Amino acid sequence: MRTGQPGSGTEGSGGSSGSMVRRILLGSQLRRLRESRGVTREAAGYSIRASESKISRMELGRVSFKARDVEDLLTLYGVTDAAERDALLGLAREANAAGWWHSFGDVLPGWFQTYVGLEGAASDIRLYEVQFVHGLLQTEGYVHAVVTRGLPGATPAEIDKRVALRLERQKLLVAEHGPRVHAVLDEAALRRPYGDREVMRGQLRHLLEVSEHPHLTLQVMPFSFGGHAGESGAFALLGFPEPELPDVVYLEQLTSALYLDKPEDVRHYRTVMERLLTDSPDPAESRELITKMLREY
Repeated sequence: MRTGQPGSGTEGSGGSSGSMVRRILLGSQLRRLRESRGVTREAAGYSIRASESKISRMELGRVSFKARDVEDLLTLYGVTDAAERDALLGLAREANAAGWWHSFGDVLPGWFQTYVGLEGAASDIRLYEVQFVHGLLQTEGYVHAVVTRGLPGATPAEIDKRVALRLERQKLLVAEHGPRVHAVLDEAALRRPYGDREVMRGQLRHLLEVSEHPHLTLQVMPFSFGGHAGESGAFALLGFPEPELPDVVYLEQLTSALYLDKPEDVRHYRTVMERLLTDSPDPAESRELITKMLREY
């Protein structure tokens, strides 16, 4: 999974990452109001001088909200109660708070900024990685090697900025109210070298250290198991403390990403994750596997 590739950072859900949650909450409420009134996306778009696709992006929490657009949509949907309107307009103001990562837009793709916000707002993160160590668990040397190999034409300054972003993103692992993280790394991710032997030794030692963190559970899917449930590739499954928000599955592609929140899709990925967790050696045995690999370097 290439979530480590661009590099990013986060605060807790109470910080700038919370704006992402509010954006999604507002979008879902606007969608609920539109559907309850039988208004099409096309008609909603026309009312705010925008396209149907913009309404779709707003309802998914993918764009910022203009107060005038929200006011016009609420009027179209028949929301006349002053208290209800004020509450939703207040949510729109909070949702527009820029995430700190926006200042790094020159090295952070727009489609990945959504993931950064969701990751920072999540209370539970479950992930499977096969290509390389996940971005949340990478050392500085390993990050540098990954970015350098992935972006051979990048300038030293751009590489340094991406490395700094990735390290900032990792702060959620030690945040006071950080998420629970359950990571399954395929043995291939640990065997494939990035950087020299010392970089890989440092990365394996780092995994052993962070695996002792109370909020992180780390397991390794070994080659010896053979074929397993993660055959479709890397993914992340994000859960949120707000009951109104559904779990989201994140699938990264080369130049974009998919965010799946339909119950049926999420259920399939949750089943795959549960099988990976069951079939992989437990955390203690996984640490033994990592220790064995470390001795080989």
